[in-house]
Amino acid sequence: MNRAAIALISTIFAPLLCNAASPFAGRWDFTVPSSANSNNSYWLGVTDKGGALEVWFQPSGGNVAQVKDFKAEGTHLSVTVTAATATRPATVWELDAAGGKLTGAIKTGTNSMPVTGVPAPELKRAEPKMWTAPEAIFNGKDLTGWQPIGNPANSHWIVADGLLVNEAKGANLKSVATYTDFKLHFEVNCPDESNSGFYLRGRYEVQLEYAPAGSEPAERSMGSIYGRLAPPMLPRTPGQWETFDVMLVGRTVTISRNGVKTIDHKEIEGITGGALDANEGEPGPFYIQGDHTGGLKFRNITVSVPRK
Repeated sequence: MNRAAIALISTIFAPLLCNAASPFAGRWDFTVPSSANSNNSYWLGVTDKGGALEVWFQPSGGNVAQVKDFKAEGTHLSVTVTAATATRPATVWELDAAGGKLTGAIKTGTNSMPVTGVPAPELKRAEPKMWTAPEAIFNGKDLTGWQPIGNPANSHWIVADGLLVNEAKGANLKSVATYTDFKLHFEVNCPDESNSGFYLRGRYEVQLEYAPAGSEPAERSMGSIYGRLAPPMLPRTPGQWETFDVMLVGRTVTISRNGVKTIDHKEIEGITGGALDANEGEPGPFYIQGDHTGGLKFRNITVSVPRK
């Protein structure tokens, strides 16, 4: 092949090579076993913006945040998710892209834990045309249909006067049944400076918190999808009963609070902190946080599912 032909081929194909998407681009789910009865769940979102990567990381707790300290070389990605301090080495995710997955290890000093990330499912589904009648999943008498997460001795959930009450900081509570798409209704009484959350499929937290006014950004405020979707700032009403109506289809969520639509058919990009697992394509339970503060009360918890 002469030089002219090589030059012509290079001219044609070079732009295509330059514009090839990064092998890391996409949303990635990681479920890392931490003990016999629990997992740590993580999410990595990588966007290729014309050859420049933007990286967001959701740890197993807390909120999703952009990561600036990373390096991508070929099919290897190194992400420093926690910077080193005077007393602690950095935590770095070393990942290789191959076979449609990201595999590697979480490294902290000399400690290393294997990890595998899989593409997060799109979960694009049409909204059902018909739903079943609302069914109570809390009977107002006892904890039938619910169970504590972890050590039952650490649970402070009781039923009193027809209400589901978390008396003190302790175990989280989850439904025995699991759900895919649904309409959820619940009523909550959240005292001032109390903090809980109502998880959808055990992976996406509807934040229930009355932090001091102005102390939290909108995406971590009352009625948000924690760290992901911000509702408008409604008046604070700690200690009063409030209603929530939530529709989740795929990863599209609509939330009404006290009859006001606050999140309207918005996509939840990925799991939130505290997710039971990162298996986003599977059904999951509802769960209510009890491990932050006590004092919250719930009533009239019902669910509708698509009618077959």
